[in-house]
Amino acid sequence: MASEEASLRALESLMTEFFHSCTTNERKREIEELLNNFAQQIGAWQHCIYFLSNTRNEYVMMYSLTVFENLVNKMWLGVPSQDKMEIRSCLPKLLLAHHKTMPYFIRNKLCKVIVDIGRQDWPMFYHDFFTSTLQLIQAPSTTPLGLIMLKTTSEELACPREDLSVARKEELRKLLLDQVPTVLGLLTGDLLSSLLQTPQAAKLLNQPIPILDPEIEHICSLALDCLTHLFSWIPLSTSITPTLLTTIFHFARFGCDTRAKKLVAVNGNGHNNSMMQERGKLGVLAMSCINELMSKNCVPVEFEEYLLRMFQQTFYLLQKITKENNAHSIKSRLEELEESYVEKFTDFLRLFVSVHLRRIESNSQFPVVEFLALLFKYTFHQPSHEGYFSCLDIWTIFLDYLTSKIKSRLADRDEVLNRYKGALVLLLTEVLHRIQFRYNQAQLEELDDETLDDDQQTEWQRYLRQSLEVVAKVMELLPSHAFSTIFPILQDNLEVYLGLQQFVVTSGQVHRLNISAENDCRRLHCSLRDLSSLLQASGRLAEYFIGDVFAARFNDSLRVVERLVEVTLYGSQIKLYDMETAVPSVLKPDLIDVHAQSLAALQAYSHWLAQFYSEVQRQNPEQFVSFISTAMEATAPLISSKVPEKLLLSACHLLLSLATTVRPVFLVRIRAVQKIFDRITDGSARQLPQEGKVLVCRALSNMLLLPWPNLPESEQQWAVRSTNHANLISTLTREYQQLKENAGLSQSKVGLGDTKVVVQETLSILRYIVENISGEVTKSRQICYQSLQESVQVSLALFPVFIHQPGVTDEMLSFFLTLFQGLRVQMGVPFTEQIIQTFLNMFTREQLAESILEEGSGGCRVVEKFLKILQVVVQEPGQAFKPFLPSIISLCMEQVYPIVAERSSPDVKMELFELLYQILHNNWRFFFKSSVLASVQRGTAEEPMENEAQFVSAMQAFGQSFLQPDIQIFKQNLLYLETLNTKHKLYHKKIFRTTMLFQFINVLLQVLVHKSHDLLQEEIGIAVYNMASVDFSSFYAVFLPQFLGSCDGIDSNQRTVLGRNFKMDRDLPSFTQSVHRLVNDLRYYRLCNGSLPPGTIKL
Repeated sequence: MASEEASLRALESLMTEFFHSCTTNERKREIEELLNNFAQQIGAWQHCIYFLSNTRNEYVMMYSLTVFENLVNKMWLGVPSQDKMEIRSCLPKLLLAHHKTMPYFIRNKLCKVIVDIGRQDWPMFYHDFFTSTLQLIQAPSTTPLGLIMLKTTSEELACPREDLSVARKEELRKLLLDQVPTVLGLLTGDLLSSLLQTPQAAKLLNQPIPILDPEIEHICSLALDCLTHLFSWIPLSTSITPTLLTTIFHFARFGCDTRAKKLVAVNGNGHNNSMMQERGKLGVLAMSCINELMSKNCVPVEFEEYLLRMFQQTFYLLQKITKENNAHSIKSRLEELEESYVEKFTDFLRLFVSVHLRRIESNSQFPVVEFLALLFKYTFHQPSHEGYFSCLDIWTIFLDYLTSKIKSRLADRDEVLNRYKGALVLLLTEVLHRIQFRYNQAQLEELDDETLDDDQQTEWQRYLRQSLEVVAKVMELLPSHAFSTIFPILQDNLEVYLGLQQFVVTSGQVHRLNISAENDCRRLHCSLRDLSSLLQASGRLAEYFIGDVFAARFNDSLRVVERLVEVTLYGSQIKLYDMETAVPSVLKPDLIDVHAQSLAALQAYSHWLAQFYSEVQRQNPEQFVSFISTAMEATAPLISSKVPEKLLLSACHLLLSLATTVRPVFLVRIRAVQKIFDRITDGSARQLPQEGKVLVCRALSNMLLLPWPNLPESEQQWAVRSTNHANLISTLTREYQQLKENAGLSQSKVGLGDTKVVVQETLSILRYIVENISGEVTKSRQICYQSLQESVQVSLALFPVFIHQPGVTDEMLSFFLTLFQGLRVQMGVPFTEQIIQTFLNMFTREQLAESILEEGSGGCRVVEKFLKILQVVVQEPGQAFKPFLPSIISLCMEQVYPIVAERSSPDVKMELFELLYQILHNNWRFFFKSSVLASVQRGTAEEPMENEAQFVSAMQAFGQSFLQPDIQIFKQNLLYLETLNTKHKLYHKKIFRTTMLFQFINVLLQVLVHKSHDLLQEEIGIAVYNMASVDFSSFYAVFLPQFLGSCDGIDSNQRTVLGRNFKMDRDLPSFTQSVHRLVNDLRYYRLCNGSLPPGTIKL
């Protein structure tokens, strides 16, 4: 005893020293080694029992429990049965004796150690494990402890970790399921119901919420926490009774109770404060329980009645939360509730609408329309923006559901719509109200409009976008009503904007907006912000005026387009963006934004304009011509470096959309458009930002290249357009063409700084021009290539000069990649061959190594672009580029692959493996010569194989990639192999079947065993099945015994058990189940064997 006492004091001293701030790291390592050695001793647990019983030092307690945890989870198999019995007896006694005085984290850790023992030994060697937990719950003095034990048991036994065999996991699940009725009965019947202190029959939800004793509230919290975890894994069955649901809903009411908060407000008492938090917590926990049940999508038919009951009870809670009285507005009531309770309640509503509304909607006992009215109140009285966003999401889900329901039931469409029309009208009105500064300036100004989130939008933009999505979905269901609601608001704000002209004062060159009174400036600011939002709304709704409904909704859309054309011209003519204002930091950005949004809204109607054009082209196109001419008048003056960039880019995008989507014949002849051509060709557009310049050049090129709609080939005027396009490109590339003289010079002699800029800017423009016409008619592509031909030659000549400049090479290869994708045919085979040969010559192994190993990702991007070009080449049908295949395969396997194989970075690998896949997939006969007919005639005889070495090296590269940690490459390559098998029977080919099949299965099984790519378990299981199914007999008779024989860390008996448990099934579900069982049990056996003491004799 004296020695144990001395050991305890020494341990306390060591632990205190270890955690002392002055202790050095070296000394900490010494102490750690000492403690580890002590823990490994046989019988160390006996000392730990003494330590736990006789110390108050938390570090010592935690260390002692860690020794037990290690013993139970890693060494239990080798512990003598007598010792196990003693441990099973001592630890629960220790828990019972000290649970009230121990720190909570020590108590919880001790509970977990006892549950870990139960996980191993219950029921065979620890038969009273579960019953003793239930007894703890039933005894009032130990109820909290019993509930902690029960929750820990649910966590550790229902979904156990890897350290159990599959058979044991299944046994534990079955044992727990047998106990579920007893547990639920105990928790809700005996415990929660009795604690509510209300007679069974009178448990109506409208009774006053009882004030519970703090100790009882704590017990209820633990019980509800327990139920939440139980509901995560028990099936929806008869165990979940109406009584249980009603009891949980009683506790959900606690979250709605604001009385405790009032008490705190009145008394400012700390006790009341903790009481209020505990009551709020009860509500949150009860809602967590309910949400756990709600999240289950598969509901048995007999459970639907319970669902109805749940929704009726929720309906009551929603009524309670949104109830208005004189003393309380709904918003102030929601503000008084626990924030997490409101979040849980919103989660519940989302689950109800997304998962269960379709089940319950047709039930006459559930008042769906009244529910929506309450949801409406709940949504528009949310105290936080995040809460409001979450509620808008619920409405979006509901509107999607309603839209799909109407599309599938056209017969009673009107009946369904009429049922919900009132709710939709209210929703639209309120959402529009919420986005207007006129009504909500204070709240909307709070939204951040500067910081971008992960989706590259500000908080205000997100708010507006989500609101407009709801507006758009209502528009889809009620087009006429939505339009008649939105258009008048747009009109009102437009009148203010169009009336600003009267306040413009000019003195010399300066234009000033003569509005200076603070109130007038504030009202103007609100009106401009609202006009900007409504212009975005108008643009968002453009899609609901085209297609089949074009004629029916023509008059409405015509009114919108007329106003948009008018307002864009007005903005450009009076140059409000250039005005001096009384509050420049506020009003100037507002004026610029309105102008930019009017252009963007008109751009959104480009598909409508295209449809309008096709309707009026042959008869009276005057109105259409007026629209386009006016839009160009509005756009042309804005394409200038003196215009704010936001406005300039909006104008450029509108110009591009009209040129690409609408394509009017007369567009090039409009004076304003000719001015834009002049600006580009005379060089005055050089000062434009690069993005704007690219957009304008794309638009001008498209005007000349894209075929005009609804006109025969003979009226397309290709000859004139071809000449004009050649002139345009010649002007755009003048500086670039002059660089050809430098192509023969060494890199050092080229003025690299300026030259790089010219190359990058010119090729960026040309690339986009080619991209725009890559899917167009042959004539467009021919003209485009004729215009670009000289620039392509210059690019090829310059390529060697810039080979060591990744930034320039990247742009050059992007250009060539676009050429290969869009203009392969026009370039012709000889020139294409010349380009490929140039690239193959330039990308030597040294150059590839320099690029790939260079700091930063610039060099890697260059190699990736090069590989993408080769992907296009190897996918080309016909024989033209087949002679390049040996060189391309050689480049991949002998030059690129050795450099990237051992690098952990995924750079270049994705593109390399895609190239290998495309080579195999599109050139299968390069390796396997025979035709389909020949293989049918030959029957099962093997087809001849060519280029075997290249095929084998490609397959080895795929195999090696499965040993790498990168999960994206693993997933991609597994998909490639599976596709090659589906399309070409890869796994059935003799060379694969006889020399590679078992190697691949082995690698995939090892990956599963090592858990390195657990996210892909399912895909790996299916691939193993597809490979094994080539020859199941060999798999079971040869591979499986070989695989088990090669597995280290297990004995022969365990190998036999693993082999026996792998059922010889040939269907996919059973086979993959056996694979996962094998993997799990192999890991389990290794863990067990690794935990046995040295010299243990295994029978």
